Amino acid sequence: MDFIYSIVGFFVTGGPFMYPILIVFAVGAAIAIERYVTLSMVTAKNQSAWNQVQAALMNGDFDKAREMTREDDSTISQLLSMGLARQGAVRRREDIEIAMEEGMMEIIPQLEKRTPYVGLASSIATLLGLLGTIMGLIQAFTAVANANPAEKADLLSASISVAMNTTAFGLMAAIPLLITSSVLTSKAGAIIDSLEMASVKALNVITALAKRQVAV
Repeated sequence: MDFIYSIVGFFVTGGPFMYPILIVFAVGAAIAIERYVTLSMVTAKNQSAWNQVQAALMNGDFDKAREMTREDDSTISQLLSMGLARQGAVRRREDIEIAMEEGMMEIIPQLEKRTPYVGLASSIATLLGLLGTIMGLIQAFTAVANANPAEKADLLSASISVAMNTTAFGLMAAIPLLITSSVLTSKAGAIIDSLEMASVKALNVITALAKRQVAV
């Protein structure tokens, strides 16, 4: 219970800048949670879809693969669907590759959206903490200038201690957001890498089977 009272006291004595820092942290945390859940779901769906589509591709059953990608809503199915749709009309690898590249250009912004806001929230929390401390110090020195000389040292030290609370709270909010931003960026990057790998594997299978049919 004493711990809770100390936290409340720390927050209250920090001054008005503690509230915008708290709001920024809440918004950044909400975005981070939503992005983490979404990217985790995308990863799981992509893995499941790729395992099924890859088997159809290896067997040369492109019609089945096209049907599977049309019925699935995962990002990897969206990507492969564009390539497989072009595969049914043309034979050139370049045309299929261009179709998949167009698909990647549409998918990547969806994976990376809102993630930069987490890092932005981290920076804003830090700056608000510093601004709160500076404003607190200005008020402290203004108050000390008109105080009794015998009380100046004690009043100044107490005022500075309170003013530093905003910097401490800003960093407490910024550090977790900064770490989370890096995690989300890495997670999105891993999904993009897996999509590129799947597209290359699909292209290689389509090209190999096309050459085999020509040879026959």
